[in-house]
Amino acid sequence: MSSFSHYPVLFEEVMEGLSVLPDGVYVDCTAGGGGHSSGIACRLSEKGRLIAIDRDAEAISAAKDRLRPYSDRVFLFHSNFSSVRSVIGSLNIEGINGALIDLGVSSYQLDTASRGFSYMQNAPLDMRMDKDSSLSAYDVVNSYDEAKIRKVLFEYGEESFAPKIASAIVKSRSEKPIETTFELVDVIKKALPAKALNGGHHPAKKSFQAIRIEVNGELDVIAPTLEELVGMLKKGGRLAVITFHSLEDRIVKKTFATLCAGCICPADFPVCVCGRKPVVRLVNKKPILPSARELEENPRSRSAKLRIVEKL
Repeated sequence: MSSFSHYPVLFEEVMEGLSVLPDGVYVDCTAGGGGHSSGIACRLSEKGRLIAIDRDAEAISAAKDRLRPYSDRVFLFHSNFSSVRSVIGSLNIEGINGALIDLGVSSYQLDTASRGFSYMQNAPLDMRMDKDSSLSAYDVVNSYDEAKIRKVLFEYGEESFAPKIASAIVKSRSEKPIETTFELVDVIKKALPAKALNGGHHPAKKSFQAIRIEVNGELDVIAPTLEELVGMLKKGGRLAVITFHSLEDRIVKKTFATLCAGCICPADFPVCVCGRKPVVRLVNKKPILPSARELEENPRSRSAKLRIVEKL
């Protein structure tokens, strides 16, 4: 295994936003290489606790090494963050003081060619964040029918040329399976008009994003997990979420808005009958963005947005 690297995006902003209590209980739902986790752990006393979760077994292995100095206060779990309630329950912990979800793909996953995430390196089509998962990018590309591929590309990649690309994929695989990332990139490029090939981003970027989201079921679990975490937060506890594209951010923004909302009775009702009260408040009304310095040090952070809520 190559060295697991993951630049902890918006690190100082996350630490400030979580406002870590030395004796508190915190959850890093996407531990990655342990960057944010180590920042939380070093702020905890011996009585504090950090639960670090990741669906990538290699990430957990790397995080274990990085967090070794804090082993007396850290629990590591190889699991999907959608299972956070059962993970916390297994430790007999009733409430938490803070949690973080970083929804980005790690630098390690992008830079390790064999994982098949990158359109810049040739590798078998894979894109599984959890290698034990049954569905891979190969399966999506070679077994989904044309309508389903088109839907994935349009909904998860916001790809305006989804019909042309889906058609090209089906036609190409009828001759032989599409087995590698570069084979898929070539099919995508040939399906696009010349003007699309000269745009500001790689022609396969949106398609690869869409297929990755489909393989890992990334969007479906966001809202339920945010609601679970807020439910476990103690009063004054904070939840921080980092997103990297509009689809994720839209879900987070909408979920937080719902949790911040009070009465939802029709405007013409003389009195409230729903009894609904706000559950959290926004710590920052607008998302926190990377500084100019961070953008220079880590260009991959350019699309990152941090949103934070506090339990009422």
